[in-house]
Amino acid sequence: MNLLLLDEKDFIAPGRVEISDRRFLQLRDVIKLANGKNLRAGLTGGKVGTASVAAFTGESAILDVILDTPPPEPGKITLVCALPRPQTFHKVLHCAITMGVKSIWFIHCRKVEKSYWQASVLQPEAIDREIRLALEQCGDTICPELHFRNRFKPFAEDELPGIIAANDAAVFGHPRSDTLPETFCGRKVVLLVGPEGGFSDYEVEKLTLTGATGITLGDRVLRTEFAVAALLAKLS
Repeated sequence: MNLLLLDEKDFIAPGRVEISDRRFLQLRDVIKLANGKNLRAGLTGGKVGTASVAAFTGESAILDVILDTPPPEPGKITLVCALPRPQTFHKVLHCAITMGVKSIWFIHCRKVEKSYWQASVLQPEAIDREIRLALEQCGDTICPELHFRNRFKPFAEDELPGIIAANDAAVFGHPRSDTLPETFCGRKVVLLVGPEGGFSDYEVEKLTLTGATGITLGDRVLRTEFAVAALLAKLS
């Protein structure tokens, strides 16, 4: 935990919070609580600052907080990712959030198993937990907007053009492309990442018709979470 992420309900008085859940256990067992110890803290959706331990027991801690600094600037990339297998989903989500992505779309593709859409990792409670863990990791307080679309064609035809229009460019991972990600570095970009088997020819055609450009990381086939991390790094 690089940032103690607070909610309004944690405040017991102006500038004072009480923590007694998972966060407290990490403060107690990992960070090692001590009176007067200072921690980095932030309010969900708000500013960051410091928290000083005022008192603690075996079950809770009271901290005095001063939140006076804006959170980190959001990244410029919108991520559209084929829904990965359940054990990979949280890795992709965590990676995107820690790298500053604030708009994330998970979509269906031909090579995405339909059963993935019923996975427990997509339950709101599981998603909220992963978002919070990622924000605590990267020291941010602003939650991303998540969208889920389980039909490719309506998304590509009806929604994707509007998403692209709000950005400077759109690119999709495609090993047979000759264009490198660095061509679009630093711009407001919609990044589309397919399943591990890649987008189908039909999907590539649809993406190309929206104005998206294929980019490549080379001939090697990467796992989804590695492809997302590499492309985000090269585009940022």
